[in-house]
Amino acid sequence: MSNRRDFLRKASFFSAAGLLAGKVGSVYADTTSAPAPVAAAKKKIGLQIYSLGKELYEDLPKRLKEVKSMGYTDLELAGYDKGKIGGVDMMEFKKMAEDAGLKIISSHVNPPVRHYTKENKSQILEYWKPTAEDHVKLGCKYLIQPMMPECGSYEDAAFICDIFNEGGEIVKATGLPFGYHNHNMEFQRVVKASEQKTPKNPGDQIYDLFLAKTDPSLVFFEMDVYWTVMGQNDPVEYMQKHPDRIKVLHIKDRAVFGQSGMMNFEMIFKQMYANGIQDYFVELEHMPDGRTQFAGVKDCAAYLQKASFVK
Repeated sequence: MSNRRDFLRKASFFSAAGLLAGKVGSVYADTTSAPAPVAAAKKKIGLQIYSLGKELYEDLPKRLKEVKSMGYTDLELAGYDKGKIGGVDMMEFKKMAEDAGLKIISSHVNPPVRHYTKENKSQILEYWKPTAEDHVKLGCKYLIQPMMPECGSYEDAAFICDIFNEGGEIVKATGLPFGYHNHNMEFQRVVKASEQKTPKNPGDQIYDLFLAKTDPSLVFFEMDVYWTVMGQNDPVEYMQKHPDRIKVLHIKDRAVFGQSGMMNFEMIFKQMYANGIQDYFVELEHMPDGRTQFAGVKDCAAYLQKASFVK
């Protein structure tokens, strides 16, 4: 595929062909436009609260109960800062979530710097111990870094992996596993600083370097399936190649699930279950039709509740 436009054109073609033929071999096509109803109570569905933005904090206790009523069971946090979640004391947030019937099991946090250097390495590593200890108090199963540090070369990627490993060791000492969440930029290619990128030397995908150069006992991966597709890669293939590294998923579409025609969630869930992955989180970046984030998140939950391939 020469560029993203060609990639998306082919993805859309596969979707149309799959809907007409009744089957499709590509992960990018959604073949389930009208899934069979399944009882909501039988499903375990997580939500990344970033999806709700400021709407969540308009009336936090009430809003959390609305999230529960949609069919969500678990939460992945965003907005942690020195003992607070979105400006709310983290233990108060935890109590409100539990009162609503929701369980906090994961959290996205970033160190205070994006450009990793030898000079600020200690600052990055010092961030992880108190942060991890707070998330132990919250009862999390996972602590995940969601943004890639600046990475322009093979050497940058190797240095980042060293810090991931050391950070992972610090987090692990508190009893939590340390994970990394991707966007699409991790599928850019880098070469060594002494080399030039050419057709014969395209370099390595940053994501592949992260997988290769981090210690499996210290760093796991939360794969965002939508951003993987946008990076012109197949999330199912990655799950097949790295069943012991990819432990959690972000389930995402361009907006509301199933409407873009470019995500084959049935194949993604099938591989997820085959790999024994227990947890995933819905994420919705923004609603392009002017409706609220809550409306979009509700529609995503309804899609998963009705989907026969979601357990």
